[in-house]
Amino acid sequence: MEQLNLTAVSSNISSSYELLPSPSMNSRGVLPAVILSLYFLLGVPGNIAVIILKPNFQQLSSMTQSLVLNLAVSDLLCLLTLPLWIYSLLYGWIFGLLACKTIAYLISCSLCGSSLTVVLLSFQRYMLVVHQQFYNQKKIRLLFVLFWLVVMILSIPALVDHQLTPDQEWVHCKPQFSSRTQKLAVLLTETLGGFASCFIVAFSYIQLYRKVNRAAFFNNPQTSRLVTSIVIVFFVLWIPYLTVNVLRVGATALHDERLEKHLAELRYIALELTFINSCLNPVLYGFTSHICKCVNHQNQRGGCVMVR
Repeated sequence: MEQLNLTAVSSNISSSYELLPSPSMNSRGVLPAVILSLYFLLGVPGNIAVIILKPNFQQLSSMTQSLVLNLAVSDLLCLLTLPLWIYSLLYGWIFGLLACKTIAYLISCSLCGSSLTVVLLSFQRYMLVVHQQFYNQKKIRLLFVLFWLVVMILSIPALVDHQLTPDQEWVHCKPQFSSRTQKLAVLLTETLGGFASCFIVAFSYIQLYRKVNRAAFFNNPQTSRLVTSIVIVFFVLWIPYLTVNVLRVGATALHDERLEKHLAELRYIALELTFINSCLNPVLYGFTSHICKCVNHQNQRGGCVMVR
């Protein structure tokens, strides 16, 4: 830790020539940099299109509109930080400790905000379709204030833990923990929160799928594909990261430093998969077909509520 602190201080008082790129390029970072570049090129225009064009928003409830916009903003915030990470993969982190902590905090906020928005979208759809529960504008505003407060609080560990770490001829911005207890606490929080999110998404869409399939009018392959794709994409892209976290908890608890090192490298690969979600969300939530639910009240004879 003392060495890391000295590194952090020296990075903040470094002269201008030290901020220039390293003459050598890290060849190991080329493939991840190319992959992240594709995420950036595909995801940024898609999320901007959702924010500006608001496709099919006239057929959505106010709550769903707000959640879809919130999802697009969260994903866009995450993707806009990628150029700095792409550069750091090739030439190391040259932007200083403050930028390291700030960007790590923004990414944590955006990823947390994106995944929690998917959870809220799933639960909101369940409440709207199954229980016909609607929300007024006052409740929606209060919900989003509390939402971002929770996201900012949950992302504090990324602000605290990220440090500048020297590795051969490059410097990296990565999490460093002061003790095993701190590391276990952070990993357990991430893991339990992630699996809780997956459970809520699965429960909401399973219940929604059952409800939709009960009505012959809405029993169609288009609806089934949309519901299935949302659940599969969320699980496929997040389960690897959560699985690595579970293994890291075990390795940390068993004091297996060699396994910890390998799992730490594997974590970055799993984390890159979650960025795909930021690229696919505009397709899944902005440009896909609607899920309809027939409201079987007497005062709504055969009426339908369009939800996403």
